[in-house]
Amino acid sequence: MVNRFADLFARKPSGVLNLYITAGYPSLHDTVPLLKTLAESGADVLEIGVPFSDPLADGPVIQQTSSAALRNGMTLKLLLQELQGIRQVLPDTPLLLMGYLNPVLQYGMEAFCQQTAAAGIDGVILPDLPAEEYAALYQETFRRHNLRPVFLITPQTAEARIRRLDELTDDAFLYLVSGPGLTGGNQTADHSSQDAYLARVEALNLRNPRLVGFGIADKTSFERACQHAHGAIIGSALLRALDGAADPHEAARQFVRSIRQ
Repeated sequence: MVNRFADLFARKPSGVLNLYITAGYPSLHDTVPLLKTLAESGADVLEIGVPFSDPLADGPVIQQTSSAALRNGMTLKLLLQELQGIRQVLPDTPLLLMGYLNPVLQYGMEAFCQQTAAAGIDGVILPDLPAEEYAALYQETFRRHNLRPVFLITPQTAEARIRRLDELTDDAFLYLVSGPGLTGGNQTADHSSQDAYLARVEALNLRNPRLVGFGIADKTSFERACQHAHGAIIGSALLRALDGAADPHEAARQFVRSIRQ
């Protein structure tokens, strides 16, 4: 079965750039065109945020874009409809949905997995889905539809727990939260503490690649995160660049250039 994550990390073992956008933002039907622009500009992985009224792990920027997307009329059902056929546009780029458990359960886990996979999505991040619950209730459903879960690791996560999450990840990547707080915060202020944490996880020689997220905002923080990981994830900084832009696509291109220069 196709595993775009494995293919990506085999050909690019370092400097992987994962970019996050909120579905339905800035405008309702911007999602697929923006994904195409970002991939063409140099993004390696694309993460699509499903807007939710109570995004527990997200900071003010993603909260605001989620609220705007919901006002625009974006829903999980509409997003999955809009993503149909995206593999004709982006055949090789790994695609993720990032959301929260409540809307997925309302949709129905089986229907969600089936339609998400049919839309061409490779993996799912559900920060409020406990790993134990995933393993007991949903792992077989995910595997049946060739969907890969992505779990979050923090500086407080114990080694045994990290190894268990690595075991459950099914050849995607581990999401290393750079420090305490929410997305978009200044997680990189304490460089020595962050470097020690990332080096500690690197030394575990885990099976899956590692991407660093939360507080990665520019070329400097991206490159610093990549010193002890395979790449990094940027969301809030990109969304800030899109906010109010006369041409969101040009803003997206300029943002990716600022990271890749």
